[in-house]
Amino acid sequence: MKINVIGVPLNLGCDRKGVEKAPNYLRERGLMSLIRSHGHKAFDLGNLYVPPVTEEEKYLKGSRLKYLDVIVEVNNNLAELVYDTLRGGAFPLVIGGDHSLGLGSASGVGKCYDDFGIIWLDAHGDINTGETSPSGNIHGMPLSALMGLGSEELVNVYSPGNKVLPQNVFLVGTRSLDEGEWALIEEQHLSVYTMDTIRDKGIAFVAEDIKNKLRERKIRNVHFSIDVDSIDPSYAPGTGTRVPEGLIPSEFEEFVSHILSTNLIKSLDLVELNPELDSDDKTTNLCLSVIDYITSRL
Repeated sequence: MKINVIGVPLNLGCDRKGVEKAPNYLRERGLMSLIRSHGHKAFDLGNLYVPPVTEEEKYLKGSRLKYLDVIVEVNNNLAELVYDTLRGGAFPLVIGGDHSLGLGSASGVGKCYDDFGIIWLDAHGDINTGETSPSGNIHGMPLSALMGLGSEELVNVYSPGNKVLPQNVFLVGTRSLDEGEWALIEEQHLSVYTMDTIRDKGIAFVAEDIKNKLRERKIRNVHFSIDVDSIDPSYAPGTGTRVPEGLIPSEFEEFVSHILSTNLIKSLDLVELNPELDSDDKTTNLCLSVIDYITSRL
């Protein structure tokens, strides 16, 4: 398989320094050779340019959404690069950076495929809007924008309007949802598998339920977006929004194995590794293990 690795050194969505260092940090620790060891033709497309912006320019747009203009620009560029990668017959592997980049990567996928779905593996919902967000951090909003909800500037990234139907979104591993996110989940009838569900029914049940829904809804292409905070912080401490009682690595591997067995995964994000918060490269090594596991099965 041909794999294009795209670095997105973006920290403006989480408004915290460190996460922008992750793409190069993983490269320096053997990212590309790891992918190539599985027989893939892997190409490093480098890092997307993130325009410099000062703290004083955080609300330049007059919006309570932080760094809105720059985040929109970066996501537009990422969407085009992901779209070009898919059109060229390659697999886009997007390395973040914070999860606001999921808006751009999934928008690129949505332009390429009409019948696509999103599996969003995250401790958080990322379905806030400007009206519901307690912080104004855009890394908590990409999934709602992809469904056509929230700020017009975010909703219209790359192409006008929603990119994915709410019924084709699957949110897994959540354990920290804001009040406005719960309301949106009920309103849109979203498929959400919280950690309580996983503990009650098991990760295999969740994976099989998603696979059944993919078949029922005739979804033939899936964007898989992985936030490292979906994994319990005792295993992945190097991330900025840690929430206890997450997935353990064996559950993570089991879920990923089930999802990859569908042969529907066409693109992947790995986000929110913050090397500055990592101790002894524990989370970095886990991220490399994740990439190793996934690319060995693509």
